Formats: sequence, structure tokens, C-alpha cells
Amino acid sequence: MTNRYKPEGMLEKTKENKSALGDPQALHEAWRTGQILEAPVLLCDNRMRLHVDLGCMHGIIEHDEALYCRRGETVKDIAIITRVGKTVAFKIIGFGEENGERIALLSRREVQRDCVREFLSTLLPGDIIPARVTHLENYGAFVDIGCGVSSLLSIDCISVSRIAHPRDRLTCGMFLYVAIKSIDKELGRIFVTLKELLGTWEENVARFEAGETVVGRVRSIESYGIFVELTPNLAGLAELRGSGNTPVRCAVGDTAAVFIKSMIPERMKIKLIIIDAYPANDPPEPLRYYIDTEKVKHIDYWEYSPAASTRLIETIF
Repeated sequence: MTNRYKPEGMLEKTKENKSALGDPQALHEAWRTGQILEAPVLLCDNRMRLHVDLGCMHGIIEHDEALYCRRGETVKDIAIITRVGKTVAFKIIGFGEENGERIALLSRREVQRDCVREFLSTLLPGDIIPARVTHLENYGAFVDIGCGVSSLLSIDCISVSRIAHPRDRLTCGMFLYVAIKSIDKELGRIFVTLKELLGTWEENVARFEAGETVVGRVRSIESYGIFVELTPNLAGLAELRGSGNTPVRCAVGDTAAVFIKSMIPERMKIKLIIIDAYPANDPPEPLRYYIDTEKVKHIDYWEYSPAASTRLIETIF
């Protein structure tokens, strides 16, 4: 069954959404059928109402219709204000008139409520779903997992290769796939993970061969060596002295040209030599999934470690 509860922004440019916003008659039909629509928020007025551009008509989301809250929670003004300039999902719940103009009355709360009841409540650990990055914190990224409902992707679940901040891997507004890590039914919260979709050690190392010189990213500098990331789920250790036995000059975050000296599956190690390093301000590269996210919708178990390794890194969902 097709999931109709997408992260906000995924429906806005679809043919169905554009058609519904095309004329008042189409909006009435969307109201009759309960169709989920998306459009950008133009402003938040002094009554804490969101004004939405429907193309053929003006739409208003009242304060209490802006966000679905679980029992005991209240709508915070900041959660409404921060929607300005962003695309939101909503249903039309009626029509009215304001300042002599016909307007559509909208509810984001109803869409989120239905998303929680009909979709999110059916999820199990290991389920793979689309998500959208909404904001980044030191400890992780918050992602929209359906109609603006938020979930935490903690920094240790973003990739096997360690990063200093989620911005090293993700950007706000980015669409991605995640797996359900755990569900706190008492608090009504869902936690997600990404690294299990980015390949095992063997899958990642198969992209490289000893003797090659490739591009990496310096992730940490220790007293015993420099960790250079080759892919989000694969990093190797470079010596403090590079080619010609000269001290390596680099900083965390630098792009590095590295020579692959050897690969050791038994120890899950890659030995590198840094040939050159230079500052880089490039945005994170697109994620590469090692699971067909269009076909595979659930995983029960993931083992990162190669069969020859004595160290086991795994995830049991």
C-alpha cells in the first residue's frame, strides 16, 4: 500500500498537488475528498495564524490548527513562526470570507494527526522510510518523517565514520531515507538511523584497491595517526608523516589525496599515506545507499563487519 504521508515538500511539485491548487473548483474537490495538499507559508500574522499561498486562493491556518500535539502538550509560538517561508502539508477544512475575499480554511494539525494514527503508529524497528532534514544540532539531526512530524537522527547513527557535527554529512532541506531505530510508545517518539543503509565494510571497500590514490576527508587527528574518511561508512588511518617521510600538514575537514597502502579485512583496517591536503568548503556529497530503497522496505539485521574480522559491529532491529 502506498504511503500518502510524505515529508513536507515531497508533494508540492507533483501533478496532483498543482492541479488541486489550479482553481477554486479543484480546491472544493480536494476539500470533499480530504486530499493532502502542500503550499508555501507567506507570513504569520499578529494572531499567530499562518497565511498560505494556494495559487488561486488565499489560505489560513489558525493557531490551533498549525501543529498536532500529543496529550499534555501545547502549541508553542516558535513552532508556528518557523514555518514562514517553508512548505507545509494541510487539508482544507472549509471556506470563509475575510476582508471581502473568499479564503480557504486549512488544518495542518489534522494531517499530522492522521499521519501519526494511520502511518507512524504502524511502523516497526527496521522499517525504511523517506525523511527530510529540518534542522541540525551538535548531537544529531531532526528529520521530518511525515507531514512535518519530527524524529531524531542522533549523530552516532548518521554514519560509521565519525563526524564532528551533522553538517559534515547533511544539509537542511535534504531528502534521504532512514530506518526506524526504536519507538518510545510511552512518549510517542520515534528515533531513526541512517548508517545501516550506507553499506557494510566489505561493500564500501570494494570501491577501492590497494595502490590507488583517492580523495578523502580528514575527520580526526590523533597522536598515532590521522583518520581519513573515504566514504561515510569507511575510514582509514594515515601515518603522521606523508610521502617522502615529511610531516603531514592538514586540519580536520580538509580534503586529502591519499595513497591506499593496504587493506586488512581481519582487522577491518585500511592503511593510508597522505599525499596532499588542502582546505575544502564543499557541501556534503550525495548519499549512496547500498539497499534498494524503492524495493526494500524493512531490514531485521545489519552486520557491518567482514566475515574475516574478529570484531563484530552489528545492528539488530
